[in-house]
Amino acid sequence: RMETDCNPMELPNNTGFEEDSDYRDFEGTDVKDMRLEAEAVVNDVLFAVSNMFVSKTLPSAEDVAYINVETRERNRYCLELTEAGLRVVAYDFDQTDDRLQTPYHETVYSLLDSLSPAYREVFGNALLQRLEALKKESQS
Repeated sequence: RMETDCNPMELPNNTGFEEDSDYRDFEGTDVKDMRLEAEAVVNDVLFAVSNMFVSKTLPSAEDVAYINVETRERNRYCLELTEAGLRVVAYDFDQTDDRLQTPYHETVYSLLDSLSPAYREVFGNALLQRLEALKKESQS
């Protein structure tokens, strides 16, 4: 009986992934996914910058989202998030500059590390504090 109770719960998830006929719907989820990815990026490192938020002005497509970030040094950037990674697309919020040819970074940590010494310091200190906490936990 336990198995029968669990299987119906699992069925909707399984059939959702197996239906190739709704490919258009699958593409539509990419929009949400990139926006969710952008929100996750912001939530991950917000503590180590002055300000960071997903742009509401620049259009998010199914394969791109834009993130505004202000470093602790008070420098402003607009970042582009795609499958290729993150890169600076402008030196102000909600802007893009096609002439700007900046490299892609695989992670937001790598990108911010290259832009902001203060980020590097705050992030490094947070990491050390977390490691100390883990060390204390394992000793108790």
